[in-house]
Amino acid sequence: MKVNRVRQNVLPLVTAMIWGTAFVAQSVGAEYMGPFTFNTARAVIAFFFLLGLCGLREVWRRRRGETAAPASRRDLILGGLSCGAALTVASFFQQKGLETTTPGKAGFITALYIVLVPLAGLVLGRKVPRALWLGVALAVAGLYCLCVTEEFSVTGGDLYVLVCAFCFTVQILAVDHFTNRVDGVALSCAQFLVMSLLSAAGALGETPPSLALLPEYLGPVLYVGVFSSGVAYTLQILAQKDSNPAVVSLLMSMESLFAAIAGALILGSRMTGREYLGCALMLAAVVLAQLPYPLGRKTAGTAFGDGQEV
Repeated sequence: MKVNRVRQNVLPLVTAMIWGTAFVAQSVGAEYMGPFTFNTARAVIAFFFLLGLCGLREVWRRRRGETAAPASRRDLILGGLSCGAALTVASFFQQKGLETTTPGKAGFITALYIVLVPLAGLVLGRKVPRALWLGVALAVAGLYCLCVTEEFSVTGGDLYVLVCAFCFTVQILAVDHFTNRVDGVALSCAQFLVMSLLSAAGALGETPPSLALLPEYLGPVLYVGVFSSGVAYTLQILAQKDSNPAVVSLLMSMESLFAAIAGALILGSRMTGREYLGCALMLAAVVLAQLPYPLGRKTAGTAFGDGQEV
């Protein structure tokens, strides 16, 4: 039980840390190639990375005389198609939005899935503990203080990223549905195979990036492919196993906090008082999510916990 508790709380924070540092890499990639082309590259890299991981894990099991738990091929295929399609659309709109909006605003708007996930739970007739809504409100306020430093005016890029937030909500709920039915790493591998194929089809209509500029964009593409995609999305799936998706999504929204901290430590940028306030609000939201309310595990017929229904 303690191991599950650590997995459900630490893995989303590690995921947030990786995603938070990836916004800059995605923004750099948007300068050199179209969104479908960029997402094809990151998905292919993630797929082969995870395929190799699955192979190594199978070799390790055989050496130890272990056998993998039986899994439904049908659930794996359906899960890969559902999660992969949602991730493809979400990643396209996010990458498209980053062509004309700032990474900070994109991070804030994307993280609005922390509101959309529990709202979707209400639409689906699931219970959402009232205490969680306070954490969500604090997180949204903190995200705004951290990310939106300029005058908040809505642009076309912002609208693209808003669509992306809705699509990520669908992806989180799809992962929640399939993560207890199939192996997490295999599901992540399947979703990136689907994303590779769908994005490659879209990339046929885009201008290929210049090979002469490969040194400029290879690093960002590799980072997003291996870490932001292959590692972080797999950690998301593992974290959501037997977990409340509303709580996991709140923890993953810490990506904006990690992005601000990384900018201060690596780039030497100084944080303002408003940004420090945003950090404090985000941390308060995370502490609220860890209080002993019935938020951490699913129970029969309820994916959002057994707290008081809103």
